[in-house]
Amino acid sequence: MRLHPILALLLFIPLSYAHAAADTPPPTMWYWHNWTDHNGVSHNTRCPLQNFDLKSMSKPAGPQWQNRLPSGQSQVIFTVQPAHWNGTWHPDPKVQWIIPLKGSWYVTAMDGTKAVMGPGDVSLGEDQASHKDAKGHVGHFAGNVGDGPVELMVIQTDETPTVDRPCRFR
Repeated sequence: MRLHPILALLLFIPLSYAHAAADTPPPTMWYWHNWTDHNGVSHNTRCPLQNFDLKSMSKPAGPQWQNRLPSGQSQVIFTVQPAHWNGTWHPDPKVQWIIPLKGSWYVTAMDGTKAVMGPGDVSLGEDQASHKDAKGHVGHFAGNVGDGPVELMVIQTDETPTVDRPCRFR
């Protein structure tokens, strides 16, 4: 049996893609982690995500690099912060991933580090164990950058907050 040249090409493309992807090293993605130390002070640290496996999420779809974090209960919340939104000092209500979809916002930790994030950035909020400092600051201070609203996707998890574990997800 002889394959039609176009059919042969269509069968070859997914195989060549999988081979090409397998020849590339796993990627590194980055996220900001707002974490707390043993003194109750929050910090922002830029962290790598590196534990990627190349596999299909749903065959016959081609393989893609995946880094699966622990599974558990979660709540997805879409939020729109109005223009000039001011988050004042507060801890995150739960361990939560925050992904800006439109606009830019910032998070300032108690140690003074400020992370400015926009679409394509990811933040892990985990400052529940922070304690009020001499100025009354606790958790983090957040707000919008610029004059427009900011659209965020927040994924609240059932993870237990940790202390002294910056970049705990790899």
